[in-house]
Amino acid sequence: MQIQDIRQRLRALAARPVHEDRILRAWLQARPLDQGRRQAEHFFPLPLREGLPALSADLDGLARVNSVHPGSDGSARLLVELSDGQTVESVLLPRGGVCVSTQVGCAVGCQFCMTGQSGLLRQISSAEIVAQVVLARRLRPVKKVVFMGMGEPSHNLDNVLEAIELLASHGAIGHKSLVFSTVGDPRAFERLPQGRVKPALAVSLHTTDAALRARLLPRAHRISPVELVERAEAYARATGYPIQYQWTLLEGINDSDEELERLVPLLKGKLAMMNFIPFNSVEGSGFNRPSEQRAWEMTQHLRRHGIIACLRDSAGQDVDGGCGQLRARALGQQPDQETAGKPMTEAPLNFMKREKTPATPTC
Repeated sequence: MQIQDIRQRLRALAARPVHEDRILRAWLQARPLDQGRRQAEHFFPLPLREGLPALSADLDGLARVNSVHPGSDGSARLLVELSDGQTVESVLLPRGGVCVSTQVGCAVGCQFCMTGQSGLLRQISSAEIVAQVVLARRLRPVKKVVFMGMGEPSHNLDNVLEAIELLASHGAIGHKSLVFSTVGDPRAFERLPQGRVKPALAVSLHTTDAALRARLLPRAHRISPVELVERAEAYARATGYPIQYQWTLLEGINDSDEELERLVPLLKGKLAMMNFIPFNSVEGSGFNRPSEQRAWEMTQHLRRHGIIACLRDSAGQDVDGGCGQLRARALGQQPDQETAGKPMTEAPLNFMKREKTPATPTC
């Protein structure tokens, strides 16, 4: 189901634009329709009132929480089951953020990412992308959405951009609080500036060495790090939003002094910030996490040269929850861990009635 299918279904139930907007806002913001002075039973035409329970059930079926894996950092990784039984991952981030998936699997094949090992299985529809945000909002407040979960958003561009536009117009999410992540596909740089909603941009850089980048991201578009930064900088200057560069730190691979020497002139003076993210260890991957000392030294080196740099951890370190790991465990592709999550259910959203006592999720 796409967002446009939801709109068409509402119109078939005699919904006028004002009704359509109210229902979409209630869904995206995870709140009942009977809020406010104009009650649904008096405001909506009869065919719409009669059709809402079935529509509500179908929207609830787009995405359901299969299990939750809370982390000690305040995050929680969710294994989300889609209507066809496929699973993806969403992450409740500290400070009101949620990271959502845009594909089941991924075609880029990043060597350090569990998601990339399975290849691309299918695209996630625009409604399924939004449904992940709705799930998150039923569990905690959400004011920022990051498209940085499973999949490469540029490879599902129409659906992702449709979801972004709806989240901005009806989901009460500010434009720069919608973060589009990419490995550097030219289609993203072409389409994002043309949209009514211009999200912030996160770019997976990982190295200044083009040959190494081709090995680490074997099926990413062949664009040199220099050109990648140039194109990202053009978007930053057009929007006024700094580019968030992502760099997964791999011990002995991309944590050398030589990388730093090339990185400083590449980013100096740019509207940019660097996020160094130490590798979230995966057994048998062949990669190791660098020491905390080395990761901190790299961060400080950029700061000394006037480049904004942060040292971040992938949410879920203590639950072995790096991108794709929960799905892999659920499919039996990775051994389960003692810290695996517990089943969790979210309260279904009743469009027509406010619950007197909202259900409280248990973790």
